[in-house]
Amino acid sequence: MSNSKLYRARLALFDRRKTYPLLEGMQILKKMPVCKFDESVELACRLGIDTRQSDQVVRGAISLPHGTGKSVRVVVIASGEAAQAAQQAGADYVGFEDLLERIKGGWLDFEVMIATPAAMQKVRTLGKVLGPRGLMPNPKTGTVTEDTATAVKEAKAGRVEYRADKGGCIHVPVGKLSFTPEKLAENATAVIHAVMRARPATVKGTYLMSIAVSSTMSPGVRVDLRDYVKA
Repeated sequence: MSNSKLYRARLALFDRRKTYPLLEGMQILKKMPVCKFDESVELACRLGIDTRQSDQVVRGAISLPHGTGKSVRVVVIASGEAAQAAQQAGADYVGFEDLLERIKGGWLDFEVMIATPAAMQKVRTLGKVLGPRGLMPNPKTGTVTEDTATAVKEAKAGRVEYRADKGGCIHVPVGKLSFTPEKLAENATAVIHAVMRARPATVKGTYLMSIAVSSTMSPGVRVDLRDYVKA
């Protein structure tokens, strides 16, 4: 089945104008004709924020109850006890100057970087390399910390970061299509609640504008907001 035929077949399974309860949205994704690979499932939230305002940045991280379904390669920039703790916790790469030089040379074969506060002065010099790829450690997401062991374990267990883009939208992976609809819905609910808790105090009016769920090759299924926005 070609990609366009697959897309049309999937689109025929639901009404794009309707909104569905989150669990039903996940069930719709699960009923769609399958691809040759295990697709990722993504949650998208559109927020009523003004991204030009520095006090309306929405960013954070959360450990998904059922993980992401993919293995995460973790780099830790640290020395001494923090480096040793990261190694014992299962970090894939641990180092300091050597690793930073390697990254400076173009090596980016990892998904998460964790650094101690002391290491951040050196890490920041790679801002142009790490920043655009979303790899720069940040205290808000728990990736700048002395407790490297906990950070490594959380990253490996399925900790995901969320950040609103310039259009006020957040896109977060919440699992694989091979997960049950219930597990996907529980992961997505955890993210929605985290985003709701992150509402900036300066936001006026409606904060959560819309929610949709989709898989790698599927159209988006709109989700009913009523469970998350109290009248």
